[in-house]
Order: sequence, then structure tokens, then C-alpha cells
Amino acid sequence: MQFLKPYEIGSLNLKNRIVMAPMCMYSSNNEGLVKDFHRVHYGTRAIGGTGLIIQEATAVTPQGRISSNDLGIWENDHIPGLTSIVNLIHEGGAAAGIQLAHAGRKCEAENETTIAPSALSFSTDYRMPEEMTIEQINETIEAFRLAASRADQAGYDLLEIHGAHGYLIHEFLSPLSNQRSDQYGGSLINRTRFLIEIISAIRSVWPEPKPLIVRLSASDYLQNGIDLKQTMEIINLAKASIDGWHISSGGLLNAPIKTYPGYQVGMAETIRHTCQVPVIAVGLINSLEQVEEIIGNGRADLVALGRELLRNPYWPIRHLAPNTPNENLIPEQYLRGWSICPPQN
Repeated sequence: MQFLKPYEIGSLNLKNRIVMAPMCMYSSNNEGLVKDFHRVHYGTRAIGGTGLIIQEATAVTPQGRISSNDLGIWENDHIPGLTSIVNLIHEGGAAAGIQLAHAGRKCEAENETTIAPSALSFSTDYRMPEEMTIEQINETIEAFRLAASRADQAGYDLLEIHGAHGYLIHEFLSPLSNQRSDQYGGSLINRTRFLIEIISAIRSVWPEPKPLIVRLSASDYLQNGIDLKQTMEIINLAKASIDGWHISSGGLLNAPIKTYPGYQVGMAETIRHTCQVPVIAVGLINSLEQVEEIIGNGRADLVALGRELLRNPYWPIRHLAPNTPNENLIPEQYLRGWSICPPQN
């Protein structure tokens, strides 16, 4: 099967092509600490055969949280709990990734000041953000750098920068949310500057052998917003320092999006072939046939499953037929499940 083929991203060897997409669980506390739920949640998917697990959006500052229950990586006290997640993922046979994030104007955490590139709210249901000063921009870039250092100390194998779904980096990238007139607004190069400076800051502390990837929304689905062409221009500006691109879409503003299984795969495919970069395809992918088609036809290098892994944490190993055990995928303790007992006399 195509999904069982190993893959190398940067210097990281993955045992198969299945990625667990980062999905917010909102199961921490106001301190952003790891709970037993997180250990069970991620450890189970590792045992289930997933090749790479990317941990949910983990906030680089308290005001970078989406909710008051987001995981955090803004202080050293977070490192021991995060290390425990990494250890469980590794024990389950998977590689451990983490998504570093800042919610920007979509922050709903209590008692936090909301900041954004411009004083434009996501909707009337959200707080009006303050337009970031240059000092705040520099402080946020430094927060990403420190978070990357902590992620390395915790033992993560891969780091993903969250530049999608209407959160802070995406807000800088899109002209619909960025109406600045300084060096961080206006032209596409200026709007990409914040992302590029974050990448540079992270690269100063994130070990070169470990892959660094970016998640982008390839389209805002709105007039005058980011489209696939602009996304490819952004990728071409930043790709020299990035090992792969996780292609999602939407989230900047409420927009009409026609969703269906694999609705974002075409964008990932176009980016892969046009920009000549490794890509992860994601978006309501739920069947073995879809995964095999995407990988087999070279439409993406890796396939990320989200909701499907919530429904079935053992998705990779459940597709292995009885009497065809795969010791590289199935934990030793579970191998008997793939052995058919001989009939009893």
C-alpha cells in the first residue's frame, strides 16, 4: 500500500505517509499545562500506527491562545509536560511534531489584550484588537524563537509554524486583515515579512537537522483576499528555509466554502508541482482509497488525517489484513490481533 512507504522530510525519517493533523483540544487550564488527556490522546494515535503526530496549536504567549484552555509553550514550566507527550509518542513508534501558534485577533482567552496587524475584528462576536506596534511585533517574533528553543528541549522532532486559519501570521499575510502602511503592510513582500522574520528567528535556535514546516491557508475564498497564486508567491519567498508546507484553507473571515472529502488536495497538488516543494494534503480525507490515490498519483508527499483519527485512532493499523502483520507499524503487544488462530480439533 502506498501509505506504508517511508518518507524523509528534512533529516527526519517517517515510517509511513500518515500525519495526524494538529487539532485543538481545549483541554488544558489557564496555565497552559499538559493534562493526562493529552498524554492518552497523542499516545493512542502513536500506538495506532500514525507516522507523524503534529500536536495541536500551542501558544507562544498567553495572549496567543485561542481559548483559556489551550496548551502553552510560553515559559519553561511547560517543558516537562510537553516532554512527557513526546516520550509517549516516541514509545508508540511515531515522530513528534508541534505546531507553534498565536491566535491574533481570534484570541478569546480571558483577561488578555487582543492584538493584530490592524484594528479589525474577526466578527462582531470577537473583541476589537489593538493594532500591533513595532515593539509588539518584535516581542512576538522573540516569543516564537523562545518557544522553538523550548520545543527542542522537550524533544520534538519537527516544528510547524501556524500561518493559517485566520490566526496572527495569516492576518499579516492577507490584505483583508492587514491594512498597515509600514514595512509590514501593503505589498505582498511586506505582508510576508512577519512570517519570514519568525522563520529566521526560529532557525537561529531550531537545530538544522530537524525539519521546520509551515501551515498556510491557500485561499481566503473572498474577493481581494489571498488566493492560490498569492500563496505560491508567499511560498517562493520563504521556501529556502522551510522543509515542507501543510496546505489548508479559509478561516480569515466567514466565507462561503464548498467542502467535500479532499476539497483542499488540488491546491496542495498545484503548489507541490509549481513551487517544487514537499506538501502535506489535508481536508476531510477519510478513506484508504483517497489516501492511496493522493500518494500514488504524486499529488502530495504526506496525507494528514484529522477528524478520521478522532473517530479511529488506529486508522493506519486497522487497514492491515489478518495474517499480514507489520512489525514496523503494529506494536509488539498487538501483533496477535493480526494472527488468525488455527481451527481447533
